[in-house]
Amino acid sequence: MIKLIKKWLWTALATITLSVLSLAPIPDNPPLEDVPLIDKWVHFVMYGGVVCAAWLDRYLNRSKTHPLAFAATIFLYAAFFGGLMELLQSLTGYRSGEWLDFVADSLGALLATFICLPLSKLFPSKA
Repeated sequence: MIKLIKKWLWTALATITLSVLSLAPIPDNPPLEDVPLIDKWVHFVMYGGVVCAAWLDRYLNRSKTHPLAFAATIFLYAAFFGGLMELLQSLTGYRSGEWLDFVADSLGALLATFICLPLSKLFPSKA
């Protein structure tokens, strides 16, 4: 297990950080609350960050996984994880799970996938 976490360190850190932030209580007056759709933008960026962390790990590990297969896998991972977090939030009693948050999660992961996939050709994994 430790070897797996070391291999996917940035993905693990992003996932753990996202889990803590997703399940922690929200302050009464969150910063930037007056920015329209700030919650959706935060979801969009955080799940895009998870995808980017995974691509970084792929590069650092010199993975031989085909870029398209990796892109599909990591996108599905991020989208599934976003759905799971929304479900868990709805069970907390102090957070709410929202479909639009899940959409923002998935769109952020999708955009990051479309950005990182062509970049992977510029920075091959040297395998």
